[in-house]
Amino acid sequence: MDAEMVMSIGKIGAVAALSLAAMGSALGTGAAGAAAIGAWKRCYAQSKAAPFMLIAFVGAPLSQTIYGMILMFVMNGRIEEGAPWPQMVGAGVFAGLAMGFSAWMQGRAGAGGSHALAETGEGFTNYLAALGVIETVAIFTMVFTFFVI
Repeated sequence: MDAEMVMSIGKIGAVAALSLAAMGSALGTGAAGAAAIGAWKRCYAQSKAAPFMLIAFVGAPLSQTIYGMILMFVMNGRIEEGAPWPQMVGAGVFAGLAMGFSAWMQGRAGAGGSHALAETGEGFTNYLAALGVIETVAIFTMVFTFFVI
């Protein structure tokens, strides 16, 4: 295999890190967004104030796309330096999956937070803290993958 082909295959792993993380962000924001819309509708139907703060739950899973992008840039640099393509493909796929699942589950938790906050008007900080714990999975994945690559 020539050097250009090796580099191209390695870059598939870098793009996988971004793409899989972004897919999780899409699933997470979709779940949280649907729940926020439902919670707002319920508030309007009950003539209650609809809390704009639900948008924080909707947007929380987007950060995993940023982590995937950062990892992709670092991986591209390692590929340019000659890192072995199987390592880059494996790291990109598995790190991307972990970050993607983190985003998806964060969105599902944000959906629960949306329902709870709209119903009670209380607990925003607690709900956000739970999302932060789920976010930590993606941060750890990104940082620990840096050590491997």
